[in-house]
Amino acid sequence: MFQKILVPTDGSELSEKAIRTAIEIASQAKGSIVGLCVSQPYPYSPLSEGAVAGDAAGFENRSMEIAKEHVDRIKEAARNANIPCETVVTKSFDPYKDIIETAKKMNCDSICMASHGRRGLNKLLLGSETQRVLAHADIPVLVCR
Repeated sequence: MFQKILVPTDGSELSEKAIRTAIEIASQAKGSIVGLCVSQPYPYSPLSEGAVAGDAAGFENRSMEIAKEHVDRIKEAARNANIPCETVVTKSFDPYKDIIETAKKMNCDSICMASHGRRGLNKLLLGSETQRVLAHADIPVLVCR
């Protein structure tokens, strides 16, 4: 069974389901979890044509605060279930890369994450971080829907 489970979250209701699932698995296996939230960097380059710089630092600071709140909820849920938990917050335009890299750095043996279940044109245009993790991870990935 899995001993150290990475649980990425974006704060969504589906992510909450993945958190509950990871905690349940960790409880049965007497394992632990690692909560991860990948913060979004400021999406616009002040050097690009027609872009307005805005408050990039303010945006990124708030994004990091929100990410910290998300992993704090994981830590609280784990504490309530008596499951050891570590948390990580990163910043990236490519969350799937940070998910895979964090799993490696933290010696996780599995990833438990949500899928928003986008289909058709939405999936094509927006992509799927879960799909990318599935394609590139070299450890088991449990997808919760």
